[in-house]
Amino acid sequence: MTVSLPRNVVLGGCTAVVALALSACGAAPDNASTTTKGGRSAATATSAADFGGMDALVEAAKKEGTLHIIAVPRDWANYGALIDGFQKKYGIKIDDESPDGTSQDEINAVTSRKGQDRAPDVLDLGSSFALSAAQQGLLAPYKVASFAGIPEAQKDPQARWYNDYGGYVSIGCDAKRVKQCPTGFKDLLKPQYKGQVALNGNPTKSGSAFGGVYAAALANGGSFDRIQPGLDFFAKLKKNGNYTPVESTPATVEKGETPISIDWDYLNAGYADEFKSKGLDWKVVIPSDGQYAQYYSQAINKDAPHPAAARLWQEYLYSTEGQNLWLKGYARPALMAAMEKAGTLDKTAAAKLPKVTGTPSFPTETQQSKAKTVIAQGWGKAVSG
Repeated sequence: MTVSLPRNVVLGGCTAVVALALSACGAAPDNASTTTKGGRSAATATSAADFGGMDALVEAAKKEGTLHIIAVPRDWANYGALIDGFQKKYGIKIDDESPDGTSQDEINAVTSRKGQDRAPDVLDLGSSFALSAAQQGLLAPYKVASFAGIPEAQKDPQARWYNDYGGYVSIGCDAKRVKQCPTGFKDLLKPQYKGQVALNGNPTKSGSAFGGVYAAALANGGSFDRIQPGLDFFAKLKKNGNYTPVESTPATVEKGETPISIDWDYLNAGYADEFKSKGLDWKVVIPSDGQYAQYYSQAINKDAPHPAAARLWQEYLYSTEGQNLWLKGYARPALMAAMEKAGTLDKTAAAKLPKVTGTPSFPTETQQSKAKTVIAQGWGKAVSG
């Protein structure tokens, strides 16, 4: 497994790593290969059937020859296997730019590179960022073949975005450096954890860190409508010296800089496998007092330079093969219930998921938008000083 930084770093430059605020680099794409003989355009196709069927979509995508993705680490929820699988199956090259970017960086790239061949074709966004992108009119409506199997609460009725994989906020702990690992958010306030508690990113930019604050809110009397207790919790962690501003990555864990990391369970579980060979005993627990589940969402850039490849990528991710590859990366695929019913779910991989009780519930679009505003206004104040 290749270890890369999580999606929480602001980007810069104008080469392989680019300044997402710039728009001078790159030329307008040539979309000649995205129109069928019958006049159907991939750029406006709302389903494979709308484009003339999967065979036509595959043919057009192969003519484009490239798919541009951004802010996607290979070690994030088994993305490396998905990228390799798609390239092998269709012979389409995937240009994976700046894997250490954030959800907000992705949106910035779409807006700043409009009309350029270097704009991202597809987006993998924290759910609150997907809602924001849809509100800005940046996303193309498209229904994958398995769209009906995605739970109603996890997809946009207009099919501009839909959830693909997710999990629960969890607490990872280096059991060799921490004598007694915490099992809940309230434990994190104990003086024995001074300087040890970290988030994977900044919640104003990172979907995983945003989820960490939401989970902390639920553990401290908050709700989907009231995330302020989560900010108050981190302010208290900062005040008593337990919170560290170092953003947690596999590298910081190995160095002992972030021995306790609040992150998605599929990432922490994957790190546990990786760390075994390096002598680390990484324990993972879903906090007993703040269960928060969230999914990342897939979307297509409305102005994707490779619109056929973008739509074929979505079809691959939501196929049985793609969904089971998420599962092998400890992520819970959006079609998990439908696949379990159909008997196509990888039961061995499903059995390895971190244990959790109950059925997850999810904040609405309005609740997430409100929470995002509260965090944007209060995060800096909560952890400054």
